[in-house]
Amino acid sequence: QVQLVESGGGLVQPGGSLRLSCAASGNIFSIYAMGWYRQALGKQRELVANFVDGGGLTYTDSVKGRFVISRDIAKKTVHLQMNSLRPEDTAVYYCTMDLLIGISRKIFWGQGTQVTVSS
Repeated sequence: QVQLVESGGGLVQPGGSLRLSCAASGNIFSIYAMGWYRQALGKQRELVANFVDGGGLTYTDSVKGRFVISRDIAKKTVHLQMNSLRPEDTAVYYCTMDLLIGISRKIFWGQGTQVTVSS
């Protein structure tokens, strides 16, 4: 059974930094894509940053220059370094991976980790 486990959320003051991590476990044959989404209270879930199949990298405009996504495919981990945090970055952050499990390709989600930016 595949699981994605996130860590690193918490409360931080505006201008501060946090690093989120996500580790996948289970019988994973291949990784097509890895990334982070977030969902603020009362809003739709949105893409924050991701690696896509073929090596492409995407950031949503509001985090460009502040957030950095990184990965270690061998360790099946993806990280999100968040700098210069703003109150509007407050949300539940979800890790997601597009994985090949046996002969099936499927998208998996972590349980979410709360990030709160407040003074």
